Amino acid sequence: MNAHVVVAGAGYAGVVAAKRLLSRKPSLRVTVVNPRPEFVERIRLHQLAAGNHPATQPLSATLHPQAQLVIGVVASIDALGRAVRVADGDAISYDYLIYAVGSNTRLDHIAGAGEHAFTVGEYGSAQALRLRVADLAVGTAIVVVGGGLTGIETAAELAEQLPELSLTLVSSGRIADGLHDKARTRILRALAAHSVDVVEGGRVIRVDRRTVELADGRILDSACTIVATESTAPALARRSGLPTDENGRLLVDVTLTCPDWPSIVGAGDAIAIDGKPLRMSCQAAIPLGVHAADTLLRRIEGTAPTPVDPTFVARCVSLGRRAGVIQRTDASDNPRNTVISGRMGALIKEQVCASTLNWGVNPRRPVLSTWS
Repeated sequence: MNAHVVVAGAGYAGVVAAKRLLSRKPSLRVTVVNPRPEFVERIRLHQLAAGNHPATQPLSATLHPQAQLVIGVVASIDALGRAVRVADGDAISYDYLIYAVGSNTRLDHIAGAGEHAFTVGEYGSAQALRLRVADLAVGTAIVVVGGGLTGIETAAELAEQLPELSLTLVSSGRIADGLHDKARTRILRALAAHSVDVVEGGRVIRVDRRTVELADGRILDSACTIVATESTAPALARRSGLPTDENGRLLVDVTLTCPDWPSIVGAGDAIAIDGKPLRMSCQAAIPLGVHAADTLLRRIEGTAPTPVDPTFVARCVSLGRRAGVIQRTDASDNPRNTVISGRMGALIKEQVCASTLNWGVNPRRPVLSTWS
């Protein structure tokens, strides 16, 4: 009997894992469980919020045609019984499971954020944000919380597309901390060109319907607050009794296998390899999905899985549609001295985003990005 593989999640990692499995071994049964029938381009959700990109594609166009799609939320995993239970009550048995449930934006560290803030880490919230900003009057204040790449992209995109609004970007530390100073300088210059007010060293402690409160007592007007700070893994692994780190990521070894349950492998944002998570990005998710599939294929064939070899290349930041910054990195994701910016940076960033659909998840294209 052919092995049955269930893939929990149809983001970058899950879709690519299904593609790799069925392109290498078409006789497999592969079932993909996902909450919606669309593939969400998470790296474009800030564009969805700004109203210039839909950020979705039908899964019928991105998922391998031999994969069976089940629309639903995986509520629990029975590792001993080798089954996943969907929220509607149905149980799906598996021989092997690929855990690729992605990540969420954390909101519980800021009082009131869960009730009053939007995010661009989830499709539903980004769509609600698009509707909200489209309804704001001229001069209305928007605060983006988080000086990392997601916060920067969101502030720049909104400021460029909706210049009649008043944008403030608040960071608890330095804006774009971790990038080379050359990259930081160009990002700050681009934000200034878009009239984005930047607050560094301002830790947000509370969000309500009309204001944002900082730890030093300052109160900022904000009719629309967007939180783009920390990400966290869904509670599924922890709720199912699987081993996790303190943030709920599934613990896996260097082959991406869960040591306690060899029938389970992980990929994407929701895992920690030997206890160490990688930067959450499609740059990591796609090759991790490939490697998770390769680990299962080797196990099915009776050969030893090989360790994954994370090899980062760059960090890419869009600054609206007309500018961007490309920060070269070493394989361990540390910044190098090479920085490309301006229109060339925007062009490269757009090509990277387009390639994730045209090549990365496209079931008709070969796999090019691996960390094997």
